[in-house]
Amino acid sequence: MQYTKLNCHVQPDTEENREILVAELGNIGFESFTETEELLEAFIPTPDFSDDALLHLFPVGFTGFQFSFTSEMIPDQNWNEVWEKNYFQPLLVAGRCLIRAPFHTEYPHAEFEIVIEPGMAFGTGNHETTSLMISEILQQDLNGKAVLDMGCGTGILSILASMRGAVSITAVDIDSWSTKSTTENAAYNNIMNIEVIHGGAEALQHKKFDFIYANIQRNILLNDMPQYFKVLKQGGELIMSGFYIEDLEPIKARAADLGLHFSRFTENERWIAVSFTSK
Repeated sequence: MQYTKLNCHVQPDTEENREILVAELGNIGFESFTETEELLEAFIPTPDFSDDALLHLFPVGFTGFQFSFTSEMIPDQNWNEVWEKNYFQPLLVAGRCLIRAPFHTEYPHAEFEIVIEPGMAFGTGNHETTSLMISEILQQDLNGKAVLDMGCGTGILSILASMRGAVSITAVDIDSWSTKSTTENAAYNNIMNIEVIHGGAEALQHKKFDFIYANIQRNILLNDMPQYFKVLKQGGELIMSGFYIEDLEPIKARAADLGLHFSRFTENERWIAVSFTSK
C-alpha cells in the first residue's frame, strides 16, 4: 500500500502540542507517527489522505498553537530497513517482555521474547499505549481463555496472549498491512492459535471472549464499544488504550451506559489503559 507522509512543524514546539496534534491526526485516519527534533512525521494510507480534513483539523478560533506541513507520497518499500535504520530498537517492557526484530543482534534476555518484523503496522511496543497494554497482559491469567485483539497492528498483543496461555486468539484489523504483519509475526514466533481477520468490529459476529484488548483511537472505541460488549463473556474483561487521560470520562460514561463496570486505569505520559468488566 502507498502511504502519504506529513511533515508537521509545530509552533510553539512543545511535547504537549505535539501530543495534541498526534491525537487529532489519529482522529482523521493517520496511523503511524515518528518524531525528530525539528518536526513530527505522520503516515496515512494515500487513499485516506484529505487536504480538506487537515484544513478543518481544529475548530475555528483555536489558538492553542499553530502548525504547518508539507506532504509527500511514500511508495511501497522495505519498511524493515526503514525501521532498523531510524526507529526500532529492542524494548524490554515491565522487565519481563522483550520485543525485538530479527535484525537485532544485541538485546537483554527476558521471560517472554517476541520477535517481529515491524513493517508499516503500528505496534513495536515503543509507543506508550502498546507498553501499557503489554503490562496489563503480563498481570493476567490467560490460561485456557479466549482473547480478542482489536486493531492488532503487528500482532504483539496477540502473540503475548498466546505465550501467556490463551487457548484461542482472534486478531482483527481494518488495515491489510496489519493483518499480513500479524500473520507473518505469529508464524515467526511459532504461534499457531491466532485467527487473523481483515475488517472491523462488524466482523466479530457471534464469537465470545474472556478478554478483549483494543488499542485504537478514542472515537473508534466509543463507536465500537457496543459491539465489544456483545461479544464479551459474562465476567469478562475489556481493556482499552489509545487515548489520553483527558478522554477517560467519556469512555467511562459510554461503558456505564452499556452496563460495563469500571475497574482501573494505568497511565504513562498522559496515555492510559483502562479496564472494564462485564458482570
